[in-house]
Amino acid sequence: MRSGKEWTIRIVILMVGLTIAHLGVSLFLLAELGSDPFNVMIQGLYRVFSSLTHWEALTHGRVHIAVSLLIIAILLLVDKSYVKPGTVLCMVCGGPIIDFFTMVLSPLNIQLASLPLRIAVLAVGCGVLAYGMTIVIKSDAGTGPNDLVAVVLSDKLHGKFSVVRILVDVCFVLLGYLMGGTVGIGTIICALLVGPVAGFFLPINEKNIQRLLPGK
Repeated sequence: MRSGKEWTIRIVILMVGLTIAHLGVSLFLLAELGSDPFNVMIQGLYRVFSSLTHWEALTHGRVHIAVSLLIIAILLLVDKSYVKPGTVLCMVCGGPIIDFFTMVLSPLNIQLASLPLRIAVLAVGCGVLAYGMTIVIKSDAGTGPNDLVAVVLSDKLHGKFSVVRILVDVCFVLLGYLMGGTVGIGTIICALLVGPVAGFFLPINEKNIQRLLPGK
């Protein structure tokens, strides 16, 4: 049974990882070479909803929250053990964090820079996203929506996380593309590389996090 102190530390670690991961997502958006796979789907949904309604309060981040909560509801029916105290916090905070970093980074106008620089920003975003994602997963306090889908499937199918993550990301890209989401070279790079990069960082961050926990 985990103590209140341990849960607090795990939640703090989760929020640090979530912030790092969504900084990576915002770098993808900044480079304008396509978003990460999950956000391609969110973009597609946002554009569909925008074409159907004139609701001024509709934002990318709020669509992100709605989809995330839907995934939580589905997982509660499938396997409640994956929905942990930090899960709801992680999913609800993800959208606003993206909106914040997008607002802060947008004045840089990186989309006007040369293609090599934009690809470099995209590559950094890929690494940052994968690194932050592994911190969230190994906090064992909850997980982001696309990561949670990959974690559940890899556990249930007894498959390697990096491979399952690629398959999940490809599905998100296809769904988002069909709904009008922005797909570019960054989307393809993210779909193919984030899983393997995360697979590299997972054992490293597991060891680091264990050192931070009481009695470990």
